[in-house]
Amino acid sequence: MTLPNDLKASTIAAQAGGVIDMPSGGVVPPVQPSTTFVRDEEYALVNPDNIYSRDNSDIVRIAENVLARLENAEEALLFPSGMAAIAALFRTLPNGATVVVQSGIYWGTTKWLRDFSARRQITLHEVDAANADALEQACAEHKPDLVFIETPSNPWLKTVDIAHAAELAHKAGGLLAVDSTAATPVLQRPLEHGADIVMHSATKAINGHSDVLAGVLATAAPAAQIWTDIKADRHDAGAVIGPFEAWLLLRGMRTLPLRVERMCRSTQTIAEFLSQHSEVTDVYYPGLESHPGHEIASAQMQGGFGCLFSFLVKGGADEALTVVGKLKLFHRATSLGGVESLVEHRHTIEPHTGIPESLIRVSVGIEDADDLIADLTQALG
Repeated sequence: MTLPNDLKASTIAAQAGGVIDMPSGGVVPPVQPSTTFVRDEEYALVNPDNIYSRDNSDIVRIAENVLARLENAEEALLFPSGMAAIAALFRTLPNGATVVVQSGIYWGTTKWLRDFSARRQITLHEVDAANADALEQACAEHKPDLVFIETPSNPWLKTVDIAHAAELAHKAGGLLAVDSTAATPVLQRPLEHGADIVMHSATKAINGHSDVLAGVLATAAPAAQIWTDIKADRHDAGAVIGPFEAWLLLRGMRTLPLRVERMCRSTQTIAEFLSQHSEVTDVYYPGLESHPGHEIASAQMQGGFGCLFSFLVKGGADEALTVVGKLKLFHRATSLGGVESLVEHRHTIEPHTGIPESLIRVSVGIEDADDLIADLTQALG
C-alpha cells in the first residue's frame, strides 16, 4: 500500500510507511533473515531486488523508506551504527581534503575524525559553529570540502543555524552535513534548511528502546556524487545493518512521534524546574528562553526541543557524583533517547575533553515528569 505524500509524521511512522505483508495480510512487516537469494533454472533472480543481503533486504528498504519520508528526503541509507554512518560520509573525501567541524560535539565523533584526518592527510579545522561569525570566518578562510555540525550538540546543547551554515558551506564550494540525532526527524529536518546530508545515530530516540545499534544518512539529492560514493562505500566496506536490527528499528519508529512529544514536554518541565533550583548553577537546554541558542532552535525545530539536557551543580565532581548516586529513577548509563530516563556524570566518561566536573547530562524518557522531578529533588537535597 502506498501512503499519500501529504501525511503527518505520526501517521507515516504508525503505519510503517504503509507496508502490509500481502502474502499473509499481516499488518506487521515480516523479517527475512536470508543472506542470499535464489535464481530460477535460467539463472534469473526470482526477486530482481534481492541478490545478497549486503545491499538487498526488504525490511531494511522498508525502514529506510520510512526514515526518508520522516526526514523529507529522497533517499536514506541505514548503517550498523551512527559512527559507521559518519565514517562512510567522511571516507568519500579524497586525501588532502579540508573539513570544518563543529567543536564540542559528541566526543566519539571528534576523536574518530581527528585520527582519521591524520591518517588521510585531511586538514581538520574545529570551530564553535554556534558562533555564526566564527563559522563564517572558518569557511571563508579554509574553503572546506565539507562542513559538519551537530545541532543541538551533545553534551553542551548548542544550536547552530542550519540555513546559515549551508549558505556558508556552499559559498565556499563545499557541502553541509548535519548530525541531527538529538532532535530526531520529528523535531528538525536539516535538508529543508539547505543541508546536503543529515545523519542520525538511530540507536538513540529513533529506535527509542535501547536495544538496537543503527545509524542513518539521508539526502534530498541522491544523484549527487557524494551520495553515489557513500552507497558504494557501504556496499564495498560491508557497513550494513542486519535484518533483525532493521525490524526492531522499524518497530521502534512506529511510536517515535508519540514518544518524542511526551519526552519533550517532560524535559521542558524538568529543565525549567532545575533552572530555579538553589543547588543548580546552570541548565543547558534550548527550550529555555535563557539559552543562547533558544531563538535559533525555535526557528528550526518544531514541536519541542528534544529529550537531552545538561546541568551544573554547585561544587565539583564529588557533589555531582553524589547527586548522580542518589538518583533512584534515572539509570546511570550512557546513551540518550530511550523510553527510560538516563543520567551520567560526563567528566567521568570523558575526563580529558574539557567537560566541567560538575556537569550532569540527562536523557529524559517517557516516565511521569512529576516522578522524575521528585527524584531529582531528593538527590539534590
